[in-house]
Amino acid sequence: MNKPMLNEFNTLTFDVVGTLIDFETGILEWFRPTLAKKSVEKTDEEILTGFAICEDRYQRIAPDKPFTAMLPLIYRDMASQWNIEASDNEADEFQKSIQSWPAFADTVAALEELKTRYRLVAVTNADAWALKYMSATMDDPFDEQITCDEVGLNKPDPRVFEYVLEKLAPLGVSKGDILHTAQSQYHDIIPAMKLGFSTMWIERRHSKGSFGATPKPSRVVEPTFHANSMEDFVRQVREQVD
Repeated sequence: MNKPMLNEFNTLTFDVVGTLIDFETGILEWFRPTLAKKSVEKTDEEILTGFAICEDRYQRIAPDKPFTAMLPLIYRDMASQWNIEASDNEADEFQKSIQSWPAFADTVAALEELKTRYRLVAVTNADAWALKYMSATMDDPFDEQITCDEVGLNKPDPRVFEYVLEKLAPLGVSKGDILHTAQSQYHDIIPAMKLGFSTMWIERRHSKGSFGATPKPSRVVEPTFHANSMEDFVRQVREQVD
């Protein structure tokens, strides 16, 4: 089968946390001072890897729990692994920190340009409360949004992607119209590819040699398209569409 062109799609469905929102920076900016107050020393990679391991655990045991609601549990789990005390207030503050997680430097401009060519749809494991803040950080770019609390399940469950098709069908959008865009092979690229979606892998950690705060996938699959950043994605769109 021939590879499609980027001008063959009219809808971009986006993973948000990790693709558009720099959650690793958000995690580190909260953890560094919190651990410093406890006189605990951990490298950035130890913090991010610890987060990924704990998230993977909760994705397996509580796949219906929004990512936002997992954050206090993940913090307590990480603290337990490091043999440090975690207060309820700290767990609550870590959850609230999602309100201020920054967008990647290229996110806003890229979405602004892509919006002139495509329908933009958020498909996130965060709940509607968290997406409200993250969307505002990105200048509210989305035409439609699908959150974990709406679906009742998290990616990588394939039923999330089936729900995407159900919600967009009344707009005249079919699977062939959609390019699912994400940084996580674990949450997004692998399950979307299994269901026959075209995908754009934004490999945010392409030069870092690890998966950081994203759970490690069982394997890495070849996406339909591949970019190292949203800026790189936009460049490819210009080359193929203009």
